[in-house]
Amino acid sequence: QVQLVESGGGLVQAGGSLRLSCAASGRTFSRYTMGWFRQAPGKERDFVAAITWNGANKYYADSVKGRFTISRDNAKNTVYLQMSSLKPEDTAVYYCAAGPLISVAYTMTEPKRYDYWGQGTQVTVSS
Repeated sequence: QVQLVESGGGLVQAGGSLRLSCAASGRTFSRYTMGWFRQAPGKERDFVAAITWNGANKYYADSVKGRFTISRDNAKNTVYLQMSSLKPEDTAVYYCAAGPLISVAYTMTEPKRYDYWGQGTQVTVSS
């Protein structure tokens, strides 16, 4: 069992930056692939980024590539999402998720692949 708690959301102007954190409970954090998703009002939950257990492989949605960076610190049981050059269309609730140990992150773009989810943190980007 893994419990996930996101933090770091807030209100930011377009062009600004935020860093989201997701703290995980349990001693097996390093065995999980971690992902970030987002959901805007009235829309489906969309993939943002994923990172393999050792951080060696990462994958991003085209919409955030070059602006967002996913990373993890297994010693701290935490995964991060550094968001830069934010746009109003990035406004959403951001969720972190834990999924099975795999070697390539591009296979982890579907929400159904993940076993555990946090409750989300709101990110609002004003124009």
